[in-house]
Amino acid sequence: MTQIFDNPADFADEALDGFVAANRGYVARVDGGVVRSTEVPAGQVALVVGGGSGHYPAFAGLVGPGLAAASACGNMFASPAAGQVYRVAKAANAGAGVLLSYGNYAGDVLHFGQAQLRLNAEGIETRTVLVTDDIASAPLDQLEMRRGIAGDLAVFKIAGAAAEAGLNLDDVERLAIRTNYRTRSLGVAFDGCTLPGAQAPLFSVPAGQMSLGLGIHGEPGISEHPMPTASELAELLVTRLLADKPDDAGNRVVAIVNGLGTVKYDELFLLFGKIEKLLVAAGLTVVEPECGELVTSLDMSGLSLTLLWLDDELEGYWAAPADTPAFRKGNLAPRARRELAGPEAAVASDVEHPTAASAALGRQAAAVLGQVRDVVVEHEEELGSLDAIAGDGDHGIGMRRGVDAAVAAAEQAVANDGGASAARVLTAAGEAWSERAGGTSGALWGSAVIAAGLALGNRDSYTGEDAAAAVTAFVDAITELGKAELGDKTMVDALLPFRDAFLTAFDDGAPVGGSLAAAAAAAKTAADRTADLRPLKGRARPLAEKSLGHADPGAVSFALIAARISAHLDTAHKDTAQKDTAHTDNRLANPELAKQGAQA
Repeated sequence: MTQIFDNPADFADEALDGFVAANRGYVARVDGGVVRSTEVPAGQVALVVGGGSGHYPAFAGLVGPGLAAASACGNMFASPAAGQVYRVAKAANAGAGVLLSYGNYAGDVLHFGQAQLRLNAEGIETRTVLVTDDIASAPLDQLEMRRGIAGDLAVFKIAGAAAEAGLNLDDVERLAIRTNYRTRSLGVAFDGCTLPGAQAPLFSVPAGQMSLGLGIHGEPGISEHPMPTASELAELLVTRLLADKPDDAGNRVVAIVNGLGTVKYDELFLLFGKIEKLLVAAGLTVVEPECGELVTSLDMSGLSLTLLWLDDELEGYWAAPADTPAFRKGNLAPRARRELAGPEAAVASDVEHPTAASAALGRQAAAVLGQVRDVVVEHEEELGSLDAIAGDGDHGIGMRRGVDAAVAAAEQAVANDGGASAARVLTAAGEAWSERAGGTSGALWGSAVIAAGLALGNRDSYTGEDAAAAVTAFVDAITELGKAELGDKTMVDALLPFRDAFLTAFDDGAPVGGSLAAAAAAAKTAADRTADLRPLKGRARPLAEKSLGHADPGAVSFALIAARISAHLDTAHKDTAQKDTAHTDNRLANPELAKQGAQA
């Protein structure tokens, strides 16, 4: 059990601060993670890795020459938010592009994917290579569905060495993809791990048993077996991995025995000796192996075996020098320290000059977000209960966390002297929503709000076409990032009817307010109909039958928000019209005012 902390909610941040304090010669703290504290040659590809905290030395411990340029660091076992990844990658960029690499988990894919879209939109060419080495999580013909576990190290090491050698982004990406394809891992657990402050482990293994095929976020294994001897365990791991080897495998392999937390080095060495004998007996040559704690899971009692089948090119990069806090190989010349601008400098240099029209729209956007917060608060418990039927019950609280942060960020933006453009307000709100809410819905809503803001921009004037463009951008961001389709029983089942109804009404000549009212009604009807669907995406998918008869919480929350925004804008429009009427009546009653108005 993890016991050393003041407040468990602060555990990840305080542990990262302490890690930086202990390794200032290697890393510097930035908002969202760490970057190298030493000079990086201009024109070098930046390998940015990352994921949840609790896996040290992955991921921050692998930042340094010959390996990663930076690491985005999330909360305990949780993906870093898109804004964190974006800021870390910008700080790491040396002018030759960014390669993002991380384990294949839904939250990471969404948040890193959102950051990639932003970086590319700003002209920083960014690619992604997912690590998919866990053979227990999907069959070989579905390699792209597999999770990333200790094979992270193999992919990161070779991609980092290729970047250090000066290869361009195309070649660094190519080598990372090849390494991932030639890497296989399998893990076992003897007991679960416990999050800071929790009273019980995330899972337990019965006494005298071993769980096979565990994940590194506390996911239990796929099957349980009687506790084996060391020789039996080595045989099991080697046999399973050799049966899953890539088509073009040669006879030279890197073997990585990885401890997950409480299995100590003497035991790992004992097991490695038996594994090496089995590999040699199978006709393989073991090249520069690793044995130790490399990708952990807090205090989990368990271990994993990774095999990377080498070719001549990969072997050269695996053997190349690296110098990081947790992984060192060969010798590299010392690097000079570099000066990194603090977050205050970045803020000071980011000056905006909003137009009057965009500043007014920014204030309206902040007010609309306030209405979104109100409707989420009103229905928070209902949304949580609906999500608990076939999910984890956190949709209401997650939406509440996200929209609270979004409103605070929007209000801070408009409070600046001169206000802020619609783009600035919604970008700030979307980033805050993503970072505070976390999870899938946080990534989707954050991305969509930012996309709508970028579509509105900072213009001298706005028309109904701009509103239609913002609606389209909002929807496209969610569908492109989440990959869900109609019928999957997600928010998309209400989102697409909303978009279609808005655009149809607008194209038929309806004003923005009328188009929005029609769209909100379509979203409500579509959300209700999700009760008849079986979920094909997300955490509710394994409990499809249990979900029948209940609407999707994401679709319901979207429909509620759409209806509230429509009602708010309709009321605001009527209030404006009444004020205009009153002002006109006042002029008619006062000849002098009427005369001034005519002259104006």
